[in-house]
Amino acid sequence: MDFKTQVAGSAGLAGVAADALVVLVGGQAVPEDLATPLADVLSTAAKDGDFAFKAGHTLYAHRVAGAKAARVVFVSTGDGSGKNLRKAMVAAMAPLKAGGTKTLAVALAGAGAWSAAAAEALVGAVAEATYLYRETKPSAAPASKLATVSLVCAKGDAAVLAAGLRRGEAVAAGSNLARECANRPGNHCTPSFLAEQAKKLGKEHGLKVEVLDRKDCEKLGMGSFLAVAQGSDEPLKFIVARWNGAGKADAPVVLVGKGITFDTGGISLKPAAEMDEMKYDMGGAASVLGTLKAVASMKAKVNLIGIIPSCENMPGGRAVKPGDVVKSLSGQTIEVLNTDAEGRLILCDALTYAERFKPAVVIDIATLTGACVIALGHHRSGLFSPDDALAAELLAAGELALDPAWRMPLDDEYDEALKSHYADMGNVGGRAGGSITAAMFLKRFTGKLNWAHLDIAGTAWKSGQAKGATGRPVPLLTHFVLARAS
Repeated sequence: MDFKTQVAGSAGLAGVAADALVVLVGGQAVPEDLATPLADVLSTAAKDGDFAFKAGHTLYAHRVAGAKAARVVFVSTGDGSGKNLRKAMVAAMAPLKAGGTKTLAVALAGAGAWSAAAAEALVGAVAEATYLYRETKPSAAPASKLATVSLVCAKGDAAVLAAGLRRGEAVAAGSNLARECANRPGNHCTPSFLAEQAKKLGKEHGLKVEVLDRKDCEKLGMGSFLAVAQGSDEPLKFIVARWNGAGKADAPVVLVGKGITFDTGGISLKPAAEMDEMKYDMGGAASVLGTLKAVASMKAKVNLIGIIPSCENMPGGRAVKPGDVVKSLSGQTIEVLNTDAEGRLILCDALTYAERFKPAVVIDIATLTGACVIALGHHRSGLFSPDDALAAELLAAGELALDPAWRMPLDDEYDEALKSHYADMGNVGGRAGGSITAAMFLKRFTGKLNWAHLDIAGTAWKSGQAKGATGRPVPLLTHFVLARAS
């Protein structure tokens, strides 16, 4: 899909040539800058009770007399915030994405001028609305015919807005890659599949990609990662992908993504209900691949390394058992009290491995705990970091990207729950503060790293009628990395 700017002519919005025109309406009344005949249509609809000036409320009009666009959709942006603008655009796409619209123009009325951030939000909304999973569903509805989206703006704003559109396209492409990987069923998206995706990115964007197998991990001493993988017949993969966009002397940003391609819980078996959704347990890995794609496609001047420890967590004769003690790459020993707390067991070895790159910052991303869903629901990802400045950077990136997080505590007292009689630590504490004790476990493997942890268990996918991967937190991570580049 192609996104571009378009300068409105003397005829105003009524003269915009496109298959469809979306008018994003700001304020609590018909905008004064909306000329007839469009203003007349909106005014009549509002008087008749068919349109309300509330964020996301839409009105579809076909073949408006005097308008060049065959289809016109009015949608309220409420207070005009980036969040509501994106919400409005997603709503506006509902009557258009399955129809005959090939060219779409989008304009503001009563909502001020476009900004680069608003242009980026527009791209994200269109990408979200038109995304359709088809890989294993031949009967899926036909893909949207939409090919071109034009942002109608003033002539002097075109260059700035074009930059926002390009950033939005990069983030959207990365988010869609994350969605595609996570939506695939576990028998399709295996550790080997993730390794293939990394290699494909390497060829397309010039990344250096290395994939370690079981023997490599054994040689290194990744006892914790190996323990999780030993119950599955599916080969483990430890994936390292590097984007070298800056000088060799520049310390890299390292992203570590949990890549459990299916999580049964192991011997600590999960309940059957909704276990199918455990194909999404590689959402952290998917977000790392998506961020690499977004950053590399923009040729950002930053060194970025993605590390993905990937395997399945399965029960079996060789599976790790509750009470087993394993030795991590760091040399610390871990009593595995619950085999369903496996994500932290693969991430800890990856965090230790990351030290060799002498990174400026390390962020791990994982669908780690159900406790984070209980704490924060599905709107904000959980953010943990002992570094105030790093936490502030990530929170700011999330707000700009409309992909928000919320900082959680890491008080020393929470670490007490990880004490073990038989190892340096247990892999779980009690139920209370479960997302925090999981983060405290990871913290034990960060040494002097400038580190943060994102728990995306509540944000990486949706259940129910809207079931599917969200592509989060690719927008947050991409904004964070690009800010580091600048």
